[in-house]
Amino acid sequence: NRLLARAPRFRLSAEELRDGALSVSGLLNPEIGGPSVFPYQPANYLSSIGKGWKESNGGALYRRGLYTFWRRTMLYPSFQIFDAPSREFCSVTRPRTNTPLQALVTLNDPAFVEAARVFGQRIMTEGGSDDGERLSFAFTAATSRPPNPAELSVLSATLAEQRAVYASDPGSAGRLVKNGRAAILPGVDVTELASWTALSNILLNLDETITRE
Repeated sequence: NRLLARAPRFRLSAEELRDGALSVSGLLNPEIGGPSVFPYQPANYLSSIGKGWKESNGGALYRRGLYTFWRRTMLYPSFQIFDAPSREFCSVTRPRTNTPLQALVTLNDPAFVEAARVFGQRIMTEGGSDDGERLSFAFTAATSRPPNPAELSVLSATLAEQRAVYASDPGSAGRLVKNGRAAILPGVDVTELASWTALSNILLNLDETITRE
């Protein structure tokens, strides 16, 4: 401890997880202030209490989690899964749990899948001219450090596997890249984008990505 500073290692909070995925993808709207927003939500949410959920449009969909609307006793579901407290009482600290439901959220929630898809598109347009450069760019964007040779090898093999999967099932690739409202760049190869989307989803779910090291 005389030479190194250290601090506890813990998973990011509910809002930070979503904000982080949006930021890495380039979707995060940094606007400050204004009314609450209504991002993607499960069908019929709030119907049990006779309320509706009017989904936001445009940039409002990608506001920071701080601005997401929730009722005092009915939290935004993905935040609840990641231990956000209700607003019935003042909460000084939040518990931190690790459950399979949390992985299901970050792998399948529309906000995270769309973030992965747009991140994949960003990798294809900004990451470089070949797979090696793009994989290094993607890993660094997600974890804030370059991959080592072993990690690069695993990423390369995973990308090749995803390309084979989507090349044999173009319909599945098409359905994957339709997630979310963010536009797909004209002329983008759907199979290639689906492959990078799948890889991006993995990177956004890495323990190192979602944990404060």
